[in-house]
Amino acid sequence: MLTLGVNIDHVATVRQARRTIEPDPIAAAVLAELGGANGITAHLREDRRHMQDRDIRLLRETVRTHLNLEMAATEEMVAIALDVKPDYVTLVPEKREEVTTEGGLDIAGSLEKLKNVVDRLQSANIPVSLFIDADEAQIKASADTQAKFIELHTGKYADAPKSEIRQKELESLKLGCEQALSLGLRVNAGHGLTYINVYPVACLPGMEELNIGHTIVSRAVLVGMERAVREMKLAMRGEF
Repeated sequence: MLTLGVNIDHVATVRQARRTIEPDPIAAAVLAELGGANGITAHLREDRRHMQDRDIRLLRETVRTHLNLEMAATEEMVAIALDVKPDYVTLVPEKREEVTTEGGLDIAGSLEKLKNVVDRLQSANIPVSLFIDADEAQIKASADTQAKFIELHTGKYADAPKSEIRQKELESLKLGCEQALSLGLRVNAGHGLTYINVYPVACLPGMEELNIGHTIVSRAVLVGMERAVREMKLAMRGEF
């Protein structure tokens, strides 16, 4: 059954805009779970622009589904993950100047480094997912790291300006999913997915979990987190 991981980073973004104590991403995670979230995703960035170390530790204590920690493959972040022990880690590319994550990791170009990071985390019983584009070489390299999952970057699909381009990107995601499954990888997806465009991705055979944040948090501002999550679950089934 396809599941939903709710990314709560942008709740912390609003909080950090005023350097205050609200809104609380921990409370948002609780409400997301009450609304039907199957997991909570949080990205601890090197510059701490939204989620803070304390948030991650409190989430580890309070999340009742599963906690997916998104992070760069750095020594600092590996040490934090080994200490906090999330249910799994998603390694993502990170640039300080970017607004949000842009594109997938270059696994093929950093294979030995990433093999080492994956091994250290998985030896501590923390499964690893690699955030990548639906590219044949990157999927093959991901399998070579022995990571358990990949997360296919859906940004090009979500941002496609025309239906024919969107369909082409959806086909690339479908082929990427098929290749990954044939190599023994489990497949998640995310980035830029909304209530309007999520259903075709949700229908891809073998897709296990969608990680969605901005559109859910945006809707939650207007209708509340529980309702926003429930409606996304409906959208994933083509019922919204």
